[in-house]
Amino acid sequence: MTTVLSGAPGVPTYPYAVDLDALQPRFEVLIDELSSQPFSASALSKALAAGVSDAAAILRAIPIQEGRLLERGIGIIADLNPDLVVLTQNLRLPVTKTALELVEKNDPKHFRSLTLDADTGGRKTYTPDLIIVNRKTKLAHVIDVKRSLGSYEVSRINELKSRMLAAALVVPDLLYRDHHRLVAEEVRVVILNAENQRSDIAGGVWPLSDLHHLVEVCGAGKAIGMLRERFHARIDENWKLARNAFAGPTEERVRRGVSADITDANGNEVSDTGSITEVHQPAGRGHIRVGFARISRTGTG
Repeated sequence: MTTVLSGAPGVPTYPYAVDLDALQPRFEVLIDELSSQPFSASALSKALAAGVSDAAAILRAIPIQEGRLLERGIGIIADLNPDLVVLTQNLRLPVTKTALELVEKNDPKHFRSLTLDADTGGRKTYTPDLIIVNRKTKLAHVIDVKRSLGSYEVSRINELKSRMLAAALVVPDLLYRDHHRLVAEEVRVVILNAENQRSDIAGGVWPLSDLHHLVEVCGAGKAIGMLRERFHARIDENWKLARNAFAGPTEERVRRGVSADITDANGNEVSDTGSITEVHQPAGRGHIRVGFARISRTGTG
């Protein structure tokens, strides 16, 4: 166990820290898994050759894969803290009208000690990306990971936060019933923004670079940022290879002033004296507290 101290006053310290050299092989395996098939140089080259629609479909898939990368990367980093349990499956939470009214019409201090049955019916649901439970402190974080909030209006962010808080009211019962009797005495919600912009720490919108405060692992924010950068670098590298393969020697020959389509009987290129035209291609366990995530001053949650 490594204790990392900071010279800055008021900055919490945590008993666990990221070893980037040790994490790198796991990160590389994850990047390979999520980028090798859909974003390989071969796949990108074929999409470029097929036309705009295929290329656009590839580009639309990048944010989806990046979201999966971030979720799994957070899980890998959270595993460095043995007190944490990371949940990514069976997390559909009911959002009832009663719960929404409690959240939207009341001060948090009036509903933070309430819990609702996870079997409560309702057509609306909310599924977080992860729930991380600290078995030692009995604190659960309901986490929604966003690549960017740039296109989100304030009203849309507020609506998401209300749904998350309403859903959080059933988390203690869900954890105890469906996840091996896990106990949560406090539930906090947080939106992690990978672009590290439009943060509202007190209001539950955190930059991804503050991940260390959630998982209590020093260097977690830097590690997840490195993972994201390497994922983008891999795609950029494959994109350049695909672009060069697609353009091929044709453009080079055109730049040299030689027709790409004219050869002699032996297959050798011959100069075309004419003009050259370039052709383009297409739970009932005491008081439960619910609220927004907070940064600990002591490093204990």
